[in-house]
Amino acid sequence: MTITRRQALALGAGAAVLTVAGLPGVSLADDAKVQAAIDAFSGGTAPESGTVSLTAPEIAENGNTVPIGVSVDSPMTEADHVTAVILLAAGNPQPGVATFHFSPMSGAAEATTRMRLAKTQDVIALAKTSTGKVYMDRKSVKVTIGGCGG
Repeated sequence: MTITRRQALALGAGAAVLTVAGLPGVSLADDAKVQAAIDAFSGGTAPESGTVSLTAPEIAENGNTVPIGVSVDSPMTEADHVTAVILLAAGNPQPGVATFHFSPMSGAAEATTRMRLAKTQDVIALAKTSTGKVYMDRKSVKVTIGGCGG
């Protein structure tokens, strides 16, 4: 494929117009979206602190691959076990990052993953148990190079 001089000039002019007019920015999740995700996961139950432990770096040099770990202190018996854990990133375009499902056969409610973070923000872990309780932990992660267009 060959680009003519006229096409090259048109592409350059279009790029200049977008630069002057401003590119559409990345839309980040607002507090309402984060709260809606928490409410949807918890079913309206107020999350308690404790029991769930979120591991995240204080400073992430690259927002493209931020290591995250979550563990929940639970007996993992048929009567009392963790059924699900959700990870939310409050400053990403969509707050929901990952959901992990567990059963008593899991033995332990632990998971690790890597996530993309657009900017410095809070990472939230919520754990739901078979008894209906919901636990939450929150860590702030400072991102020096954004991973979602930042």
